[in-house]
Amino acid sequence: MLPGYRDPYSSRPLTRGEIGCFLSHYYIWKEVVNRELEKTLVIEDDVRFEHQFKRKLMKLMGDIQQAQLDWELIYIGRKRMRVQEPEKAVPNVMNLVEADYSYWTLGYAISFQGAQKLIGAEPFSKMLPVDEFLPVMYNKHPVAKYMEYYESRDLKAFSAEPLLVYPTHYTGQPGYLSDTETSTIWDNETVSTDWDRTHSWKSRQQGKMHSDAQHKDALPSQSSLNAPSSRDEL
Repeated sequence: MLPGYRDPYSSRPLTRGEIGCFLSHYYIWKEVVNRELEKTLVIEDDVRFEHQFKRKLMKLMGDIQQAQLDWELIYIGRKRMRVQEPEKAVPNVMNLVEADYSYWTLGYAISFQGAQKLIGAEPFSKMLPVDEFLPVMYNKHPVAKYMEYYESRDLKAFSAEPLLVYPTHYTGQPGYLSDTETSTIWDNETVSTDWDRTHSWKSRQQGKMHSDAQHKDALPSQSSLNAPSSRDEL
């Protein structure tokens, strides 16, 4: 595990669910490298697709190819964590921004070179949740001491804006379930981590921040999601 890692909301160490989630993504990256796949779309199994998802995704990827953008990771579903600050729009590509610090790995495109970088970072010896690892790798994580463990942090990361996939459920909604947050501590199965309800005030604050934010230098703002949010949807 990454020395000193603590969840930013509950101050707990990594859970077994978070380790399992990381491994799921890691072995996809490994397959991308082994099969030398030029680009791959990764989508988790609990997402809701935006209307006309396929058409919008194909249009975005076509514009990216036409602009000859050098990319390695493109979020199509995530939670922005610095919503007060607008992200930089990508010239000549509509609906794409340079990714800032983000949570969740609901959906993303990964290139062969991007997968190589993620595997080459050797994260098993210094593991943290996968949605914390990615911002470290593109040098946008706010905790400097985490980034010090990864010498190369030059992953070229972008995000669709507006997003193309969203969670099917948010914390507190009927049917909500998280195998990552409500798992046990990685090295102590007697310690449960069902802290979502007690930290719901944090989710409400983040939801309000999201609804107030606008990408003033990038694109027209989208309607915000009128639902609570938390870091639990990896």
